[in-house]
Amino acid sequence: MDKSHMPTAFTSHHHWYSSILDSLNSPNPTSLEEYKSTSSFVYTYNHVLHGFSASLSPEEYETLRKSPGFVSAYVDRNATLDTTHTPEFLSLNPSTGLWPASNYGEDVIIGVIDSGVWPESESFKDDGMNTKVPAKWKGICQAGEGFNSSMCNSKLIGVRYFNNDIIAANPGINLRMNSARDTVGHGTHTASTAAGNYVSDASYFGYGKGTARGIAPRARVAVYKVNWDEGRYASDVLAGIDQAIADGVDVISISLGFDGVPLYEDPIAIASFAAMEKDVVVSTSAGNAGPLPRTLHNGIPWVLTAAAGTIDRSFAGSLTLGDDQIIPGWTLFPANAIIKSSPLVYNKSISACNSSELLYEVLDGVVICEPVGSIYDQIDHISTSNVAGAILISNDTKLFELGEVPCPCLVISPEDAAAVIKYAEASPIPLATITFRKTKISTKPAPAVAYYSSRGPSPSYPGVLKPDIMAPGSLVLAAWIPYESTAQIGPNVYLSSDYNLISGTSMSCPHVSGVVALLKGAHPKWSAAAIRSAVITSANPLDNSLNPIRDNGKKYQLASPLAMGAGHIDPNRALDPGLIYDATPKDYINLLCSMKLNKTQLLAIIRSDSYDCSNPSSDLNYPSFIALYNQTRMPGEVLVQKFQRTVTNVGDEVATYKATVNAPKGSAVRVSPNTLVFKRKYEMQSYTLTIKSRSWDKKPDISYGELVWVQEKGKHVVRSPIVVSPNIPHGNVAL
Repeated sequence: MDKSHMPTAFTSHHHWYSSILDSLNSPNPTSLEEYKSTSSFVYTYNHVLHGFSASLSPEEYETLRKSPGFVSAYVDRNATLDTTHTPEFLSLNPSTGLWPASNYGEDVIIGVIDSGVWPESESFKDDGMNTKVPAKWKGICQAGEGFNSSMCNSKLIGVRYFNNDIIAANPGINLRMNSARDTVGHGTHTASTAAGNYVSDASYFGYGKGTARGIAPRARVAVYKVNWDEGRYASDVLAGIDQAIADGVDVISISLGFDGVPLYEDPIAIASFAAMEKDVVVSTSAGNAGPLPRTLHNGIPWVLTAAAGTIDRSFAGSLTLGDDQIIPGWTLFPANAIIKSSPLVYNKSISACNSSELLYEVLDGVVICEPVGSIYDQIDHISTSNVAGAILISNDTKLFELGEVPCPCLVISPEDAAAVIKYAEASPIPLATITFRKTKISTKPAPAVAYYSSRGPSPSYPGVLKPDIMAPGSLVLAAWIPYESTAQIGPNVYLSSDYNLISGTSMSCPHVSGVVALLKGAHPKWSAAAIRSAVITSANPLDNSLNPIRDNGKKYQLASPLAMGAGHIDPNRALDPGLIYDATPKDYINLLCSMKLNKTQLLAIIRSDSYDCSNPSSDLNYPSFIALYNQTRMPGEVLVQKFQRTVTNVGDEVATYKATVNAPKGSAVRVSPNTLVFKRKYEMQSYTLTIKSRSWDKKPDISYGELVWVQEKGKHVVRSPIVVSPNIPHGNVAL
């Protein structure tokens, strides 16, 4: 709604909306059907948009459209969820860098928009926390079913839950848990990843055992439950973000998204614009629809969009053969089991391991399964057989990234398999011993882009390079809800655990949220755009073997920025980025104006018709570059695209930076000027980057490079990825 149309007779916009809805209703319903069709409020929104959500009949909607002040209306939508060692992997150190500089994120408030929280988890105890909650906090600990207000503390400072729309959409529904208590596990996991307290001896059935803690272990947590077992709706998500802004959070972490919607209909885009205006940083997940391009959601210019990567940790077991050969392997079988000196069986008739009936012929032996068909099918057949165990031969990255091994199985590489098969065929009595529950760290190479991580360009606005950054996402260990299955042995045995290993960009998002909270603690006056810039320009494009990051979804080829953004997040370098690319709300409005949106669409995001579209510009001051061309370009046609950028010196008082360019293949890149001289801190300098690329054939191709500003005689290196890409239709062309 356009609030400027509110009659003076109303004391608040809520009363105005109520009056409008009352006018739609029949004053004296004469039938049950007419009574059921009566329009009713779901939510009134105060911050993320000016308007409300309500249950309306088609006729009532048509009448509402004619009301004074009506701007636009959208049908509610369903949201998509995106699902101990990572602080070390990110080089967070108690002695130097971002942890001590931010005092571990003390008093920064992270609002987690998710499926609620399990308050009894050790990750949310307040041991060591400053008992005085920040004065800016305006939230509450909302009581509900199985959740009383005393369950909040100095760590978990507030909870709220929002289910008005799921109830309105499903009259008579009986919610499994009508409170902020988490019955899914997803919200507990993400909240503890971002800011969980220290918990010793945490593990997943013995794997990854150690001290669990969040990225910002002294930050405060506020949880807003919008995801329910029974579904998740846009109106509830909007209400949660609206309330988080009102409550005074500093960071919003939201590991869900809405697919296939334009910015002006995307609840997260609309709500995060209001958050950005208040310098609340919104960290979001890219989605799990990779590896095809243009599949990400949350490709929103004013948020941080996180891709997912692997971690330098592997869960292992070992195979010892009867001749004392020891073969390393991968497993997550959730038991402290030992298969000792069991017969090792290699039989061509059953080696496909795709028949439970044939596997029943192996009595208490360890069967070798050749890489035939789906490894998941093999695991299912082994789980329902009576074999003692199995050796699976595979390099399937999906299995290594997702886990879940319900059988006593060990996965070995095809290279190691040759020696095992040779021994099994040559030995008169081949024997095998398998041990489980081993954890290896500092494995190489890591990180790699997770195969499932959604890729850019952004369908909602491809003119800004998305995703922004990559963070740990595969097999992340964090808090979980008890009494729910987290692992399985065979077809009938289900196990629970207080900590769980799960994978997804839902897991990478709270890592970024935690880093953002630390940066907020260290630089409380930085804008949301400045913090995003610091995260992007300090990212590491190399893995721990000092080679370019690879892409598991592209057969280990070099990873494109459309898969990993600027690279892997590097918290300590983000603390002191040297230069930042800042942006104001006006800059985003100019961007929206350049999109040729109509007045209704602009109002949906900006919430006011006082905006000025006299200076539209699609060239946002963003710390990355993407040049898009039409796929129908003729051979030899030249694309020329110019980008104007302004950087602010937040490093040394006096500094000189020189530009180094690695141009995308087939393109020429010019930077003018190529030297920036700063005489004082917070001084701003501008430059122009021009990309010229020639189309040699009609086949769509993607190339990428980088612009690096290197400080002379200084420590700062400020890197921005460059992409030249066709404007790819959804799901077309592998990256």
